[in-house]
Amino acid sequence: MISLRAIGVVVLLMMAGLLPSKAAEADLRAALAKFVTATSFPATEAVVRELAASGDPSVEGALSALADGNLYIRKSDSQLFIGRDAGGRTELLDPLSGEKVAEADKAELARVKINNSLRRVVRDALGALTLRAKDANLRLAAANTMFKTPDAGNIEALDAAIAAETDTAIKATFEQARAASILVSDKPEADKLAAVSTIAARGDRDALSVLASAEANSQGAVKGAAASAIARIDSTLALWDAIQNIWYGISLGSVLLLAAIGLAITFGVMGVINMAHGEMVMLGAYTTFVVQQVIRGSFPGLFDWSLIIALPLAFLVAALVGLVIERGIIRFLYGRPLETLLATWGVSLILQQAVRTLFGPTNQEVGNPSWMSGSFDVGQVAITWNRLWILVFALAVFVVLLYVMKRTPWGLRMRAVTANRRMAASMGIRTPWVDALTFALGSGIAGIAGVALSQIDNVSPNLGRGYIIDSFMVVVFGGVGNLWGTLVGAFSLGIVNKFLEPYAGAVLGKIVVLVMIILFIQKRPRGLFALKGRAVEA
Repeated sequence: MISLRAIGVVVLLMMAGLLPSKAAEADLRAALAKFVTATSFPATEAVVRELAASGDPSVEGALSALADGNLYIRKSDSQLFIGRDAGGRTELLDPLSGEKVAEADKAELARVKINNSLRRVVRDALGALTLRAKDANLRLAAANTMFKTPDAGNIEALDAAIAAETDTAIKATFEQARAASILVSDKPEADKLAAVSTIAARGDRDALSVLASAEANSQGAVKGAAASAIARIDSTLALWDAIQNIWYGISLGSVLLLAAIGLAITFGVMGVINMAHGEMVMLGAYTTFVVQQVIRGSFPGLFDWSLIIALPLAFLVAALVGLVIERGIIRFLYGRPLETLLATWGVSLILQQAVRTLFGPTNQEVGNPSWMSGSFDVGQVAITWNRLWILVFALAVFVVLLYVMKRTPWGLRMRAVTANRRMAASMGIRTPWVDALTFALGSGIAGIAGVALSQIDNVSPNLGRGYIIDSFMVVVFGGVGNLWGTLVGAFSLGIVNKFLEPYAGAVLGKIVVLVMIILFIQKRPRGLFALKGRAVEA
């Protein structure tokens, strides 16, 4: 016995328009029955167009089955069904409700025939049905699809969708799709000129493609209007391309800033060429991987907080390793830069091999939290959330470090040692511990840089190797030990790289940048922002 609740649900669905009424269902079934009597592809196409004109989403299943070759007629009683393979037999589904009705052998069924031309008609019909979907995203996607693949047969469906649409943005996209369809129709020239104007106002690359096709297939005033619109869009897109390159350069600059800012401290204050700096970045990335593995296994609800949890841990891990390196190796090599370089290079190889032994040589998966996933558009510029958050994070690290250096007693002692080591020691500052803690701070910052880089790069034992040379270039170009120089240098090199890459390629572009830095240093050996003190005097 059917419960009152079930009856109520059905009534509500019918009131909401999600189920066809009795009369509407009878009409749809009568239209579907015409597939049985259709003896040619044009006749089948007429049935498809009739179903699409109904605007009822309940026919989507039958149309999709037709496109996939899964619409069958049972020979015994000429009934229409959607077929679904079930081992050696075929399950028969009601073409409207999709519910299983019976089973049959393939020999008992006749497939409703379809060709490529008819598949295109079905595709357009499904798109027209989607134009009336409840989900706004589905309607927008359908409109964009119709814009990219215009068809004169879409005009009627788009007119109905425009009349019913209440969302301003979606309605504008419907109008653009209608304009694209008009350009491939036999509408009057005045309508086509208005359509060109509508598409030109869209101003993106899809509009450029539609207008290029219209220019190639039109004559007279329409051809000239399309050519003029293409020229305007080309100039606009060239501006947006420049803005896009600037954004990519800023994004790359934020990555370089994170990788180089710790090196700027150790290189500037201590004069140490630390070839293991990239491995500190790698340790931070692997700390993030371990944190996410623990969270996935024990606290899956905390995954969106994984990066927040990993930040202090990555700082502590990298800082501790840096402290051990300084106390165990570097403090015995001050004043011997070549030996320091070789020793830290050896340490970098040891750390890489240790990570390979613990985690394996292959890339490890580090996931993006939901708040770092996806993207959004600003005009014609696509901005991903992970890159934007990394930029914000890099600037936040810079501001905090600048505050520590300028406004705290420990930062004052660090600057005193930078300016004059002997005088600082005579004032009671324990310079060896300043060196040790400075190296640990620089390494810790590299560790938290690894947390950020794990979101945009492969986490592998070779992660740090790709950033060490760029980090040194940023530090030397900006001015050794100067944080503002590191900031300006990172963003300058990032933007220059992105403008050179389209012409010279990624590798040659970096070579050109390196040559430019070498020539620049010939004129300004101390970089953009010269720092006075022990590192320079040495």
